[in-house]
Amino acid sequence: MRPLARAAQAAVFAAALAAGSFVPAHAAVVPAIHEPVVSERPGPSVPWADASATTRAAGLRVATYNVSLNRGAAGDLVSDLASPNNAQAQAVAEVIQRTAPDVVLLNEFDYDEGHEAADLFRSNYLAAGQNGQDGIDYPYVYAAPSNTGVPIGADLDKDGTVGGAADSFGFGDFAGQYGMVLYSKHPLVEEEIRTFRTFRWKDMPGNMMPRDYYGPLVSNVLRLSSKSHWDVPVRVGGETVHVLASHPTPPVFDGPERRNMRRNHDEIRFWADYISGGQSASYIYDDDGARGGLRPDERFVVLGDLNADPGRGESHPAAISQLLSSPRVTDPRPASTGAAGHLPAGFGSFVDPLSPPAPADRTGAAARLRTADFRGRGTGPLRVDYVLPSRNLTVSGSGVFWPAEGEDGADLVAGDPPRTSDHRLVWVDVELPSAGGGH
Repeated sequence: MRPLARAAQAAVFAAALAAGSFVPAHAAVVPAIHEPVVSERPGPSVPWADASATTRAAGLRVATYNVSLNRGAAGDLVSDLASPNNAQAQAVAEVIQRTAPDVVLLNEFDYDEGHEAADLFRSNYLAAGQNGQDGIDYPYVYAAPSNTGVPIGADLDKDGTVGGAADSFGFGDFAGQYGMVLYSKHPLVEEEIRTFRTFRWKDMPGNMMPRDYYGPLVSNVLRLSSKSHWDVPVRVGGETVHVLASHPTPPVFDGPERRNMRRNHDEIRFWADYISGGQSASYIYDDDGARGGLRPDERFVVLGDLNADPGRGESHPAAISQLLSSPRVTDPRPASTGAAGHLPAGFGSFVDPLSPPAPADRTGAAARLRTADFRGRGTGPLRVDYVLPSRNLTVSGSGVFWPAEGEDGADLVAGDPPRTSDHRLVWVDVELPSAGGGH
């Protein structure tokens, strides 16, 4: 998440909800990076977790991590990862090695057409042991284009000029900035991967697009995904788990029309409709033109930096609850020991127009669920990163990599900004009926 702006939020919120109107493409999928299975090195004996989880359960560990491996110009990330000595990449890889996920989504990882950055991070950092940890081999990688930095040809931010990061389908200084990449120990069912990058916002029934703000021409072409939405089926033993990955826009950096808050809500709603399937998903089409969502019996995990906290912050009050309250979803409520200790001085004094923070949020259970620390920008810690399995998967463990001061690995998340990212890795362990075995 880019730095949060709070200017005049309380004053404009009432007008924001009234602004705009509430009204009810096609591109080829870039193939996954796919290589033959290689032998795995053993993972760390006890990955760091919440104090209540001290052993690794058998099954599938799925994680999401906004790694802030974005750079200011195209090609800069490739240059940084070309050698194994980039300090931030080393620290990020160490966090991943300490938690040892089987499948991990990285948000804010710049995309390039040759997949060089994804391959370099895998070979130079993930496969190479960092700071005494064991390297991890991820034979399967998926990366695909992002809407970020793709010009729309209109003045979206109303600054009087056309062009630049804010006048793109998704905010970005170049195509692929703030992209995504998925690493997996298990094979990807490549022929069944679906992407929804070109799905148009207007085609979602009952959407929250502020049409009066955008005007008819932009409203007819603006895409829903600020980056993309991916359905990547992963084959685990004899079972398939659909990894549903996205990174909705932060619900800020806008005006009284609240276009980003509205888009964030609908980007999250997309998955709520997709997993509901049937008539709820009948409007959905992917980049190859296929329509519909998941079947009722399919297994899935929704994951990513969804930029929405269920209790406070500037997202729409109902944004993340669309998933957390879904009858098809389990919320394992991953927690950490470190989040509650990262509250800034005076935190809680701001009266949020959406949802004022409850006193219990300072030190109670809710504080332990936080996944990102924006203390230097006035918001304090928030829960914005999620791993949400379907109810037909059995959850056996979960956690947030946020060690408290003095605990092993705390140096990786200390400081403002920390040497990794302002987000924390979130993981969930699930059991599959026929997956069997362990690691």
